[in-house]
Amino acid sequence: MKNRDRKPAGGWTSGYGALLAKEVEPGARDTKEYFRRLRGKVRVSLLAAYLIPLAILSIYFHFHFDATLKRGGKVQLSSLAESQRNTVDLFLQERVVNIFNLFHESDFTRHPTDDDMRRYLGKLRESSDAFVDVGFLDGKGVQIGYAGPHPFLTGKEYSHEKWYEDLMKQQRNYLISDIYMGFRNKPHFTIAVRQMLDGEMCVLRATLDPDKLNLFLRTIGQGKGVASALVNPEGVYQVVDLEQGRLLGKSGYEFPRRPAAGVREMDNRRGTELVAYAWLNEAHWVLVVRQPLNIAYARMYRARIGMIGLTAGMVVILVSVIWITTGRLLHRAETLETSRNELKSQLFHAAKLVSVGELAGGVAHEINNPLAIISSQSGVIRDMLDPEFNMDSSPEAIRSELDIIDGAVLRAKDITYKLLNFVRRNESETAPCNLNRLLDDVVSGLMEREFEVSNIRIVRDYARDLPKVMLAPDQARQVLLNIINNAGDAIGESGTVTLTTREDGGFVKITITDTGKGMTQEELHRIFMPFFTTKEVGKGTGLGLSISLSIVESMGGTIEVQSVPGAGSSFTISFPHSEAEENANE
Repeated sequence: MKNRDRKPAGGWTSGYGALLAKEVEPGARDTKEYFRRLRGKVRVSLLAAYLIPLAILSIYFHFHFDATLKRGGKVQLSSLAESQRNTVDLFLQERVVNIFNLFHESDFTRHPTDDDMRRYLGKLRESSDAFVDVGFLDGKGVQIGYAGPHPFLTGKEYSHEKWYEDLMKQQRNYLISDIYMGFRNKPHFTIAVRQMLDGEMCVLRATLDPDKLNLFLRTIGQGKGVASALVNPEGVYQVVDLEQGRLLGKSGYEFPRRPAAGVREMDNRRGTELVAYAWLNEAHWVLVVRQPLNIAYARMYRARIGMIGLTAGMVVILVSVIWITTGRLLHRAETLETSRNELKSQLFHAAKLVSVGELAGGVAHEINNPLAIISSQSGVIRDMLDPEFNMDSSPEAIRSELDIIDGAVLRAKDITYKLLNFVRRNESETAPCNLNRLLDDVVSGLMEREFEVSNIRIVRDYARDLPKVMLAPDQARQVLLNIINNAGDAIGESGTVTLTTREDGGFVKITITDTGKGMTQEELHRIFMPFFTTKEVGKGTGLGLSISLSIVESMGGTIEVQSVPGAGSSFTISFPHSEAEENANE
């Protein structure tokens, strides 16, 4: 028969017995520490449950919003670059038209005079002050007509100039050159148009001031911190502000022709900038518009700060609410748990006192026996000292009688000690214990020699590497000593007591098996009742197993009993080991 679920011998259900068998929960042993850990776990769990989704959503919306605002900043700058590109194209188209119109003057001839050329230059300057001079080239590329600040250019041959060669090769009948120094050794660019006159290809060219074009770019610029420049395919500045770069210097910008417009972030000596580009249609130039990131993404940075502030505020509020709420709720639960444990302890102690009161007769009988012996032996000593009885009153004889009295006193003392232990509130310190070593401490020495005298053999069947158990060592030794003594008493003469240790499913188990007389079912139902004993009168108090049960259960363990009349009994004590408790706490 097994004693399971802390009900010894399958059905021990008396009032005080049920209270003694009630499991003492770990939180009851250390309520403050238990709730401290619980409070931490609850707070961490709630914070994780609320903050992780909030963090994920915040990160998602943060990056999504950032990407949207970045895209908006890029679109805005790209639109500005395309708008400026169109304006510059229109400006150059107008200058080309101004030059073409000279061919259609009613008095235009293949041999213009100086006055004609000065008149042509005046008309050009009326349309734009960017024009510097004008020249007319014959079919051989010689400038036969000129008006402007550089009269020495009259008669110069341009047939080997790159812009002239490109104009003659291409299908389009006009060309806008890059900025170059030329014969005058001063930065300028040329707009040249060709026209068939009397069967001969003639060229009318005009020089424009790049500073005027730069001024034009600055007047059409829009946006805070925006700087615009014109760059040729080789990355050389054609038009640029002095604070941004050097005319005809390397810009560091090289953009593909396809797509014709775009925007990107670029690093340079001024830091990281947002750069938009757009290729012109009228010239082989690319318009570059740049803006510092802190200006281009100003809206994004402001929105980011706002989102971070809002998220931080929500986190602070959420953490505060969780922290305060869980603190109050768990403090209330801790208070209730403490009160419950105190009440349980009081009922547990009261049950012990009730059991003592119910069995006062048994206690009186147990104590009366040694008192009767003491009274009897003290009477014998008085008779020995009375000359009338003529008894041996030698010190040796008196000492013999006193030894009998001492034995009775020790027996009465042992009964009262066990009774006090039963009703006392014990709070022993716990420590990690090795049950193999604890068993050896109990049986080695005196007990083993006493068993040998009775021809009782002790067999050790210990498991190796047994996990340690958190126990009160002195109380555990008391339990083991009591059960092993009971096993020896059940055998009497000649038999075996087997001590077995095993680890099973998070529990360390000690099994004490004897080959004694065993117990009946009725005895099994009563063995854990205080003052119940199967031993002969005078050999047992009946407190051992009841105290052992209360000790084991106070340490979170259980006792199971199996017994067959005439074949012996087996007591199995189970304790949760420290490793299992650590895993459970985690």
